[in-house]
Parts: sequence; C-alpha cells; structure tokens
Amino acid sequence: METLKDSVTISEIDASSPEIVIAEARNLLLEYGRFVISHQEAARFCFGSLEKEAARLPASYKEQGGGCLVAFIAAKPAGFVAWRRAPGDLAKTSWEIKRLWVCPEGRGYGLGRALMQAALDRAAQAGRNAVYLDTIPSAMQDALKLYHSMGFTPCAPYNDNPVEQIAYFVKNL
Repeated sequence: METLKDSVTISEIDASSPEIVIAEARNLLLEYGRFVISHQEAARFCFGSLEKEAARLPASYKEQGGGCLVAFIAAKPAGFVAWRRAPGDLAKTSWEIKRLWVCPEGRGYGLGRALMQAALDRAAQAGRNAVYLDTIPSAMQDALKLYHSMGFTPCAPYNDNPVEQIAYFVKNL
C-alpha cells in the first residue's frame, strides 16, 4: 500500500486482497464502463466484456501479465487503473494501460496522476520499454490532458478497438 497525502492510499489488488476491496474495485470498473457508455454510444457493445473483466478481478489482468490498483480517500474507494501485456508483438516489451477512472467524489486529489504514475513505475520496474493506451478524447478530456502532461504522445493504432473516435498514445520508458 502506498500512502500519498492526507488519508489517500493506493493498493494493488491481487488474489489475497480482501473480498470487500475486490468488490470495490469491481464497482469502480463498472462505474467507468457506465461513464464511457453515457458519452460514447458506440462503446455500448463493449460493456458485456467489461462486466466479465470486473467479475474476474484481479485474474482478468493478472492472467494477461498485468495487474490493477485502487486508490482510496479516507478508506473509501475512489479510483482504479489496470494494465496488461500490450497486444501482438508489443507484448514482449510493453504494457497497455486500461480503465483509468476516478469517481466524481475523488476528483481534485490528484488520484488520476498518482494511479498512472504507480502503473508507470511498475512498468519500469518490470523492464517494460513503453506503455500504450487508447482513449476517447471527446468523453475523457481531463484524462487526455493528464496523458499529455505525463509525456504520452500520439501513436498509430496498436489494437483492434472498434469504438469510434479512439485516440492512441504511447509513453516510452
């Protein structure tokens, strides 16, 4: 567990995590999905796979060479991020960041940046050369600003995400 400031902590979720923490991570992941659907109708068909991801936490990311983190404010879950091996040939050297989400009540504490930095630190410690992500700029303007400020740059599509208006980014480590 990492303590940031004034009752803000980040915990990695694994099979030994208490069930209540895993359930809170699932709730955050599904809240993220509902937000995306509300801002991008084309993402609706992806929600079923997101529900399966949530049901299998943390295995849904661990089995793909990754993991997930939950941020808490005063012991209340407020943010989530996950990562896994990047697809295709990138898998040997890179991770893909998935599902960065800070609930509305958790905004303004720097949780998005802290979660992203914690994931980047883990990628560097694991010897990864780069981290990739995709996002919907029109729906996630604050996240887009965060990615730019943390050194992510646009890149060519690296996956087969069928959602319209996706933007792709990479950060070399």
